[in-house]
Amino acid sequence: MNTPDEQIYMEDALTKTLGEVLEVIQERVVTDSTYFGISCLRSPMDFWIYQEIIFALKPDVIVEIGNYHGGSALSLAHLCDHLNKGRVIAVDIDHSRVDQTAKNHPRISFITGDACEVFDVVAAKCSEATTILVIEDSSHEYQNTLNVLMKYSQLVTVGSYLIVEDSICHHGLNVGPNPGPYEAISDFLENNTSFYSDRKKEPFLITWNPKGYLKREN
Repeated sequence: MNTPDEQIYMEDALTKTLGEVLEVIQERVVTDSTYFGISCLRSPMDFWIYQEIIFALKPDVIVEIGNYHGGSALSLAHLCDHLNKGRVIAVDIDHSRVDQTAKNHPRISFITGDACEVFDVVAAKCSEATTILVIEDSSHEYQNTLNVLMKYSQLVTVGSYLIVEDSICHHGLNVGPNPGPYEAISDFLENNTSFYSDRKKEPFLITWNPKGYLKREN
């Protein structure tokens, strides 16, 4: 961990391993990363991929499971603003920490509760949507992640994505549950032939979602 006075600069870090570089980025992501001043724990490389996917798909609905302070939900809503299309359904077991700016955005609706338990409520709000994108970013525990994938894969439309956040846990960084999202992805894909891991969505090499861009092909 580095204090501000000990910040590492690129030209001084060329001999570091990729694992050491990931630790530096992780420290910044989890301590200081914000979107419009709101805490947003998302890798900037992955967010760039998100905006490419959203621009290409122009989804009617983006379901985000796990919202924390609402920075990521707000970023998705702003992308919808620029497209003049789409809305965000933000699902979390606790929305007490969500920033008021996110709460006030007209394209975001919040559903509070366990993601699997409120699935029918979410599905009803998606009933008229033609294109649906789902982002899973909840507890990262193996069984919970697998349960969410099994449930919410039903909503993802053909050609769209079910994105699993933080499969980097113990597959790049020694953080988080073990087993975790990476193992849940592997087991989900073994039993669901409608999806495949679109590894073309990892073009920067550094991603917090290895194998986590699941595309529905049928």
